[in-house]
Amino acid sequence: MGVDDFLKLGQFSIETAMYVSAPVLGLGLLAGLFVSIFQAATQINDGALAFIPKIAAAFAGIIFFGNFMITRLAGFTTWVYSQIANLGP
Repeated sequence: MGVDDFLKLGQFSIETAMYVSAPVLGLGLLAGLFVSIFQAATQINDGALAFIPKIAAAFAGIIFFGNFMITRLAGFTTWVYSQIANLGP
């Protein structure tokens, strides 16, 4: 395995991590933004009000995008295992 192969592995792993985490983080970000706007408009400063919708949004993201995330991770794992044959001299 040469340097190019290691760079390809690193690039593919970073891409996979970004694609898998983006739906959950994006929905959490949107939920936090809406809660912050609501808190600013109503002047309610409650920690649970900011925390619970983010958790619900992350859970919804896992439910809706779970199939995509598992498929992407399975593809990455399959590709990594197929690269083991290239480790020899």
